[in-house]
Amino acid sequence: MPNPRPSSRPDAASDMAWGTAAEIAAAVADGAMTATAVVDQALARIAKLNPALNAFTAVTAERARSRAKAIDSVRDRSRLPLAGVPFAVKNLFDVAGVVTTAGSKINRSNAPADRDSPLIERLEAAGAVLVGALNMGEYAYDFTGENVHDGPSRNPHDTTRMTGGSSGGSGGAVAGGMVPFALGSDTNGSIRVPSSLCGIFGLKPTYGRLTRTRTFPFVFSLDHLGPFARSVRDLALTYDAMQGPPGDDAACAERPVEQVTRELDRGINGLRIATAGGYFQKGAFPEAIEALDSVAKALGVKQHVEFPEAARARAAAYLITATEGAALHLDRLRARATDFDPAVRDRLLAAAMVPSTLVVKAQTFRRWYRERTLKLFEQVDAILAPATPCTAPKIGQTTFVLDGQELPVRPNLGLYTQPISFIGLPVVAVPVPLKPLPIGVQIIAPPWREDIALRVAYALEQMGIVDAARPIGLREHMS
Repeated sequence: MPNPRPSSRPDAASDMAWGTAAEIAAAVADGAMTATAVVDQALARIAKLNPALNAFTAVTAERARSRAKAIDSVRDRSRLPLAGVPFAVKNLFDVAGVVTTAGSKINRSNAPADRDSPLIERLEAAGAVLVGALNMGEYAYDFTGENVHDGPSRNPHDTTRMTGGSSGGSGGAVAGGMVPFALGSDTNGSIRVPSSLCGIFGLKPTYGRLTRTRTFPFVFSLDHLGPFARSVRDLALTYDAMQGPPGDDAACAERPVEQVTRELDRGINGLRIATAGGYFQKGAFPEAIEALDSVAKALGVKQHVEFPEAARARAAAYLITATEGAALHLDRLRARATDFDPAVRDRLLAAAMVPSTLVVKAQTFRRWYRERTLKLFEQVDAILAPATPCTAPKIGQTTFVLDGQELPVRPNLGLYTQPISFIGLPVVAVPVPLKPLPIGVQIIAPPWREDIALRVAYALEQMGIVDAARPIGLREHMS
């Protein structure tokens, strides 16, 4: 099957705004481009586009140029799988010399980080070049990408629309061509929701797969870290580079590195794939069902499965999220309540008063739900579901109609992601390039089988069914 986006062979004059990480690394490795040229181009695009997209909160230009120069001095750059590839991280990753704000006003008075997150260190060891930190919802408690302190991240497909959150800057930076990949976090859907609304690929690995050391937490028992990219191969390359020892993350599994990039070409023959019915299609806008149906049809999927008690799982996830988050921020709520985003503060204050008996019930149900859900994977290898119920809402939009009810936008963008995060399953979000706006589909796999989800995503990409299409809404800003 032909690839709808064949690799290019750029020369030193090429602008790699829409080059993949794999293409950039190949060009730098064989001398067709220098890392310095690639990074300078990325910094120039950030300077031009960030006023429109508001994706970056800090740009580490001096550091990036120094790193690029060091890569250009390496004799054998072919040993660096991400040689010269610019990337950025959600501003809850520690970046040496940068204050880790986690999107808050309160953290701005903290000292700058004295060391990078291990995931940044591993990516740079593979040749990647950090160019900055990215906008996010306050303390990652957000699905919209709207930050009251830094302003909203803006969707490259239509700058009047949301990126989704809480990794909104990550989604906007990748979809807007500022960097080929970025890192975000996903507690209840904060990688998959921006991936869906911005029309790019995102990977939420299995809970405990990638270390969270030196990142600002939200919910210890739900937080995941992972990449955004404009191609499946780039997701795999970055994921492979980030695997390694757990550091001081007590929840990170002591598993060996399991490379997935080399698995992509295995194809999907023999894989049993189903669509999620029931809860996962109830209330969806027509575009979400159209995207799911197009992916299922391309894969020849005829089987359907239902997650047991998915609505209750979402409710339990909300309860655990809110109460763990409230416990983390209790001292800040006591000392500086007025410095919170009111929407974040009020939910945390309410959660601080939830009886512990309800939390125990939620955790007990969580174990039951995980056991029943894992039984589904005795029948299938991957499950398809919508990533969001709709395409990107307008910035400032507070409600939409789901299943005949007017409901708040902010919590309900995570309608289909929360029951999956709740039990830590690996998911790849893939973009279906509908017009006028893209929307995503989740490919859900059993624990530790990121390779399966990525293989299915790669097959769809090769067919041309999913694609990170260039946003036409950026044309006026690129001139």
